[in-house]
Amino acid sequence: MSTRTKIVIGGVAVGLLLMPLIGFWLSLLVLLGVPAVAYLALDPGQRSRLRRVGRKELGR
Repeated sequence: MSTRTKIVIGGVAVGLLLMPLIGFWLSLLVLLGVPAVAYLALDPGQRSRLRRVGRKELGR
């Protein structure tokens, strides 16, 4: 199983655990907001490198 698959499965598990505790919309906001904030926290050079690098090379 690839690293990306493990991350996706972990994200789904966290989403399912959060849903009964904080509600559907708030858990959806958390699942979409955390990666967006992490991306925006990168400096412009890192963002351009992340866009330039192919998806298969991200794990290297």
